[in-house]
Amino acid sequence: TNSEDAFQIVMNSFARSIEAHTSYLSPRRAEQFKMDMDLELEGIGAVLSYDEDYTVIRSLVPGGPADKSEQIKADDRIIGVAQDKEEFVDVIGWRLDDVVDLIKGPKGTKVRLQYLKGVDDHGAPKVVEIIRDKIRLEDRAAKSEVFAAKYADLTSKIGVIEIPGFYNNLSKDVKVELAKLKEAKVDGIIIDLRQNGGGSLYEATQLSGLFFDQGPVVQIHTLNNRIEEQKDRDGVTFYDGPLTVLVDRYSASASEIFAAAMQDYGRAIVIGEQTFGKGTVQQHKGLGRAYDLYDNPLGSVQYTIAKFYRINGGSTQHKGVIPDISFPSAIDPAEWGESQEDNALPWDSIIRAKYNSVDDLDAAIAYLSKAHDERIKSEPEFNYVFEDITRYKEEKDRKTISLVEAQRIKEKDEGEARALARTNERLVRLGEKPVENLDDVPDVLDDLDPFLEEAALITQDYIKFGRVAKK
Repeated sequence: TNSEDAFQIVMNSFARSIEAHTSYLSPRRAEQFKMDMDLELEGIGAVLSYDEDYTVIRSLVPGGPADKSEQIKADDRIIGVAQDKEEFVDVIGWRLDDVVDLIKGPKGTKVRLQYLKGVDDHGAPKVVEIIRDKIRLEDRAAKSEVFAAKYADLTSKIGVIEIPGFYNNLSKDVKVELAKLKEAKVDGIIIDLRQNGGGSLYEATQLSGLFFDQGPVVQIHTLNNRIEEQKDRDGVTFYDGPLTVLVDRYSASASEIFAAAMQDYGRAIVIGEQTFGKGTVQQHKGLGRAYDLYDNPLGSVQYTIAKFYRINGGSTQHKGVIPDISFPSAIDPAEWGESQEDNALPWDSIIRAKYNSVDDLDAAIAYLSKAHDERIKSEPEFNYVFEDITRYKEEKDRKTISLVEAQRIKEKDEGEARALARTNERLVRLGEKPVENLDDVPDVLDDLDPFLEEAALITQDYIKFGRVAKK
């Protein structure tokens, strides 16, 4: 396994010297890639982590084989693994991915786990027998909710669909979530693409087509100098209500295709940060062939085959998608993203595709931007953001650091006092009691998302603007 890791590192060093997204995937990494795209694996349905020398169960997939056993629980530590009736293999001190390989296996096969309960170091090991099954990774799938504001003055019913990645069959899942939100009679919807690094180009096209009748979604410039269009052709709009798209600097590739298409068609207002700026298409190809005589899998290669372009002819390469309404950010787009990758392909543009915009949103954007700018001036959460940006820039430009212990302790204490004061201000605003120690902060602050709160308020303003415009 270690030699496999070393080989992958060497091959990727060579591949990345050619182009930023060309890479070799070891057999284990290739299997992980397939699992990420399918959101499916065969195993016991447990999320594992490494703690000192132990493999620890962090959580169980609800309804999965491990959960159904009603024996093994979160925080239990696996110390041995056996296949069906075979002897146990002691896995204390093993690498986590090696333990995972032992536990995973084909659907219908048996695996036995030897484990210690919780933090019990001295109790007798217990044994559980589990029959493996197909596991759907629901935590990585698209999910929706009717947004419940924590502090914002939200009178409209806003739906949110969070999309972590563009996996296979994403568009079908989003159709289901849209149906749920329609049934809930939401007034508008936010598509949350923050931290979404992309995935399937096909799914980006299919997802875009849910929000307009038909037409091109993205243009692809291939190696043989041809320009091809990926189109939505079904003539059906699955949701035609008010729509906003929330992005950040980590939204990339397929996320940028979707956001750009919504922007070019005038179908949605894009909110957030300038996106990553990845405008290239990769193909994933296994190295194994049916006639190979190798006993072990060879892995796969991922290599760039084309560049994609917006339907307006522009490219997202380096530049990304610039939001219609920008949130404050400490990240300078020139210092983060595709433009900082070694050997990244350059930005260019091609001719505009033939398409008809759904709407001209310039007037709406001007109205919403003004309301947004006024609102965040007095919004405490955004004041915190502005303070953090200022402090980050000051620290970023510092060229020295004190080696005097008293000074370092003073800076640490000041930082903790500042964090505690802010925490208590937020708790009081939410109707909670202040705390004396940062270790005692209740979970309510974990769910606080100022950017999503503001996106919901912008969406509400968009809904109201539409009603005014129709009068």
